[in-house]
Amino acid sequence: MVDILLRIVVGLLPVLALLGVLLYLDSYKLVSLRVVGLLIGAGVALVGASYVLNVGAMEWLEIDLETLSLYIAPVIEELLKASIVYALIRTHRLGFVVDAAIAGFAVGTGFAVAENLYYLYTRPELGLATWLVRGCGTALMHGGATALFAMLALSRVGPGKTPTLLVLLPGFALAVVLHGAFNQFLLSPMIQAAGMAVALPPLFYFVFESSERQLQSWLGSGFDANVELLDLINEGRLTESPVGQYLHSLKDRFDPLAVVDIVCYLRLHTELALRAKGLLMLREQGMDAPLDEESKAKLAELDVLESTVGKAAMLSIRPMLNLGAREIWQLRLLGA
Repeated sequence: MVDILLRIVVGLLPVLALLGVLLYLDSYKLVSLRVVGLLIGAGVALVGASYVLNVGAMEWLEIDLETLSLYIAPVIEELLKASIVYALIRTHRLGFVVDAAIAGFAVGTGFAVAENLYYLYTRPELGLATWLVRGCGTALMHGGATALFAMLALSRVGPGKTPTLLVLLPGFALAVVLHGAFNQFLLSPMIQAAGMAVALPPLFYFVFESSERQLQSWLGSGFDANVELLDLINEGRLTESPVGQYLHSLKDRFDPLAVVDIVCYLRLHTELALRAKGLLMLREQGMDAPLDEESKAKLAELDVLESTVGKAAMLSIRPMLNLGAREIWQLRLLGA
């Protein structure tokens, strides 16, 4: 019994510990524990799908297990994990590289945990050295590969744009190459596992430091711009601004009532953007203010207004609202 518990600890603790470190380093708490739990669960579920696809590939291609693990399994498994990250980016639930790293690593963590538990059940005879390799090497590789894909993919997606396959390809190729190279065991398994355990923490630390500096800069400039725009709206001086002049040009293209709805949408969007930035600033200081009922009502009203305004008008006002990925992400953050 003690031997089994030791193998479980060695096989699971490294990847879970690193995920915990990533969450600790995220001073803005961009990814909630609930979302992290869901992503881990998604990674666990993907193991079953990968098993079915890998077995099917072996039979269809008539290859042995070694060929599968070296060339086919990395593509299948990274594609499955990348699909979760793709869904998060497509629905604008990732705003910065730091939360992309956490989300990708969480998916990989779930995959690694389920895979190692499966191996523990089916291969109980494996020695402690093997579990050291699987825990410090294979498990971290799964998390690291998906995190790298997520970071590279998000950094290549422009604001407000839907990620294309061409944009995602470099990150996916990097994840597959890392996975495949690890399975090749070009170096001894212990050296590869040690290299993975030593290389990933400082890499993530550098990414987090860089991303948080970017986030601080975005908060400062975005906060000032939102305050200025909201003042113009509340004081009735919107026509003095380029935004107001642009709205005036829309009168000939849309019904006057639609233009009123657009102004209401602009005001609500700006107020909520300020609320989201304030929430992030509080989180940086270690404080967490729950979303108040007024803000929840405004979020619901914003959704109604978006439907009322219509797609054509939303496309027309997109330039002045700057509804990019981060702005949509910050609004979703309020309702998380």
